[in-house]
Amino acid sequence: MNKISLLSLTLFILLFTSCTSYKKVPYLQGAESIPKEELNKLNKQYIQKIMPSDLLSITVNSTTPEAAIPFNLPLIPTSRLENSAGGINQTMGMQTYLVDQEGNIDFPILGRLNIGGMSKQEVQDLIKSKIYPKYIKEEPIITVRFTNYKVSLLGEISRPGTYGVANEKINILEALALGGDMTIYGRRDNVLLMRENLSGEKEIIRLDLTDKNLVLSPYFFLHQNDIIYIQPNKSRARGADIGSAETLTISIVGTLISLTSLLVTVLVK
Repeated sequence: MNKISLLSLTLFILLFTSCTSYKKVPYLQGAESIPKEELNKLNKQYIQKIMPSDLLSITVNSTTPEAAIPFNLPLIPTSRLENSAGGINQTMGMQTYLVDQEGNIDFPILGRLNIGGMSKQEVQDLIKSKIYPKYIKEEPIITVRFTNYKVSLLGEISRPGTYGVANEKINILEALALGGDMTIYGRRDNVLLMRENLSGEKEIIRLDLTDKNLVLSPYFFLHQNDIIYIQPNKSRARGADIGSAETLTISIVGTLISLTSLLVTVLVK
C-alpha cells in the first residue's frame, strides 16, 4: 500500500505540473463569456490617430480633374522596367506627406496644416472645408491613407521582424499571426508593448495574453510603429544557462519521473 500511495502521489505531482504549464499557453482563456455588446463597443471605439513621423498619402479628386491638380503632389517614378521592344516603362507613384514632430504637414495652396492627433476622416473633412467651395466649385473627394503603417515583433516569435499593415488596423493577435505566432518558449502572460504617444513620450505596457479581458483593453488594437517584445519563459532561460533555480526545478521533475518508472517496475514484479 505504501508503494501504491507513493506512486499515486508522484503521478499527481507530475499531472499537476503538466496542467499548470498548459494553463500558461492558450490565449484569451474564457473569452467566450464576454458579452457581444462589449466586444462591438470596443470595435466601434477604435479610431487610428495621426502621429509624428507618419507618412501620409493625400489625394484630391474632382469631376473636373484640372481643378484638383494644384492640390495634389506631383507624381514621381517608383520603378523602371525594360519592355520587350527595348524601351523603358516607368511606374509613377504619388509623393507622401511627412508629419513633423509638432503634427504639421505642408499642403499645396493651403500651406501648413496641423493634423497631429486627428483621424483620417477628420483630416479629409478639414481639407475639404478649406478648398470647397473656395477653390473647387464641385465637392471634391479627399482620400487619406497611411503609407508606413507597421508593427515590429521581437523576442520569442517564429519570424521576428517589422511588418507593414495594409488595412491600417490590427490587433495584437493578428500581429502575432504575421510573425508565425510566438514560440512555445514565449511568455504569454508577460508581453511587453512599447508605444510612443502623441506627445512623443514612450510607454511600456505589460500585457497578459491569457487574460480574456485583454480584448476589452485599449491596448488590444495596436498603433502604427508599436513594438511587441515576447519574453522567454523559464525553459528557454534554462536552455541558455540562465538561472540556477530553473535548472534545479527540471532536475527535480526528472528525478520524479525516474522514481515513477522505478516504482512501476517494482510493482509489476
